[in-house]
Amino acid sequence: MIRIINYGVGNLQSVKNSLDFLNIPNKIIKKPSGITACDKIILPGVGAFGAAMDRLNNLGFAKKIQEFADKKKPILGICLGMQLLFDKSEEYGSHQGLGLIKGKVLPFRKKVKNLPLPLIGWNDITKNKPAPLLDGIETGASFYFVHSFYCKSAAASIILASAKYGISFPAIIQQGTVYGCQFHPEKSQTAGLKILENFHKLC
Repeated sequence: MIRIINYGVGNLQSVKNSLDFLNIPNKIIKKPSGITACDKIILPGVGAFGAAMDRLNNLGFAKKIQEFADKKKPILGICLGMQLLFDKSEEYGSHQGLGLIKGKVLPFRKKVKNLPLPLIGWNDITKNKPAPLLDGIETGASFYFVHSFYCKSAAASIILASAKYGISFPAIIQQGTVYGCQFHPEKSQTAGLKILENFHKLC
């Protein structure tokens, strides 16, 4: 059973609809206690990093997610949800993240001068290494991105796939049982559904 965390930020219903389409058992949870007994969790997210972390902390989700990661159970962060997995963000100030991935979240505007922001639309990925989450996904597969900030990992080894928008940035990451997709798999048609199916199959 996959639990989708509802902390007031994210495309919850789109994620649930995609999992339902794939016949993957899932449930949206509004209380941290719902995390305890599940096998996998998905952390969606849209909007600002600081406000999202405030909600995770105030609702008690942050500690439960960290405890879940300590148990080596699979976590998938989507879009802002992936960024929240990192140590900190420089989005409108400095904000502490969940600290599950070493690195930080930085603004594109410091690196990308002549491209419109936010990045909105389809973008191809380049696979950096094989991984179960990427089964059936090839270099050149296209996914739907919406973001103005990107993740900079402290270790290149965790980057399963990258994408380019003026600069190369992590599109899919994995550190142990913690995974992240900078794009929206629930909006990425066949390739996105394959990512969700692969996540479901992880042990």
